[in-house]
Amino acid sequence: MQQLEFTLTGEFVELNQLLKLVGLCDSGGAGKMLVAGGGVSVDGKVELRKTCKIRAGQVVDLGAFRISVNGQTDSR
Repeated sequence: MQQLEFTLTGEFVELNQLLKLVGLCDSGGAGKMLVAGGGVSVDGKVELRKTCKIRAGQVVDLGAFRISVNGQTDSR
């Protein structure tokens, strides 16, 4: 399984946008189709809500890819 990491710049990212931002699809619409097809899981459970909020600490799986979502580190 290929491990990917994504660092949030805000409180959350929508699932379909996350798939686009890490390069697993070309657009948010394509991300919605992947989610609707039942091939995406969040924290081990199939997720069908295309725009569900993904927060720091969650893990998203799509086929041979696993995305670990990290929070933004505070540089103060």
